[in-house]
Amino acid sequence: MKVGILGGGQLARMIALAGYPLGLKFIVLDPDPNAGAAGLSEHLHGAYDDPALLAELAEKADVVTYEFENVPAHVAEFLSSHTTVYPPANALAVSQDRLLEKNFFKELGIGTAPYAQVDSLADLKNAMTTMGYPAILKSRRMGYDGKGQVVLMSAGDLAAAWEAMQGAAAIVEGFVPFRREVSIIAARRPSGDIVFYPLSENRHSGGILRVASACADDAEQGMAEDYVRRLLEKLDYVGVIALELFDVGGQLLANEFAPRVHNSGHWTIEGSETSQFENHLRAILDLPLGSTQTRGFAAMVNFIGGLPQTEEILKLDHAHLHLYDKAPRKGRKVAHATIRSEDLEQFEQTREKLTNLAKQTDDS
Repeated sequence: MKVGILGGGQLARMIALAGYPLGLKFIVLDPDPNAGAAGLSEHLHGAYDDPALLAELAEKADVVTYEFENVPAHVAEFLSSHTTVYPPANALAVSQDRLLEKNFFKELGIGTAPYAQVDSLADLKNAMTTMGYPAILKSRRMGYDGKGQVVLMSAGDLAAAWEAMQGAAAIVEGFVPFRREVSIIAARRPSGDIVFYPLSENRHSGGILRVASACADDAEQGMAEDYVRRLLEKLDYVGVIALELFDVGGQLLANEFAPRVHNSGHWTIEGSETSQFENHLRAILDLPLGSTQTRGFAAMVNFIGGLPQTEEILKLDHAHLHLYDKAPRKGRKVAHATIRSEDLEQFEQTREKLTNLAKQTDDS
């Protein structure tokens, strides 16, 4: 069985690593000649919309998936007419446009921060008469890890913020007084079976996830599962999905969803009975989904821009290093480490040490 992946970065790499014990083979399409998953798969080197490469991918792959949501939706639609593609192209299309995404949440009865469509400076000024400050202006498309976003603190920021959008369609969102950011990861197979992972509590800096910690028996787990179930069933979704949420006084508000395996679920590699990567493969191949039971206390720490010495991480008890085979670069995720321990005190000590190591090499 051969799995095709649109995108060959670290997520594709981890999908392949999870698939080899299952006897799977992989083929990735990626324009980067040094794509991180290239060494673990057949690599089709070229543009995502290259007709010849897409035809080859469709011919060779039994099922095609993708590792990030900025793959052109029309590419997934094209491949769907030639082979099986999961998650479905409609999920990709909704996730790529922040306005469509927010409207979709609203349609499903899932609360969000206040938002408004912005197509001009006049639209922005009009929206801010009722939105209030602070707020954030976001491009509707192609934003991730804090890119394409401008914080608005007063009316004096509006002209420069709109200019920064360079004419791109946008939305403006009001800030909400959240006490924490969380995400829930779930997997669904074609038969409709769904499994949910425990909530992850996430800490960001500079728009990039830094630390994600599993929250077993969280009070908001049921609400998060209800929300993500609505998404999965409405989209007739297959594969792993991640829903990012704000916790506002015990009420969860949706921020965005990712139709793929997700950074906040990396702790599942060592911290769950079945990782998100293995369950994604099980889902898209319509195999029984694995247990999402957390094994002790679990978390993940990202390394952004650069890395400490490998020895400094490996000498820590309960730490597991995952390198992405990517050259250091400002703002780039180059590795992560997971922590898993049955002892809470040891877990917290290791998480703090890893967080401090990450800060020492953080380029932000």
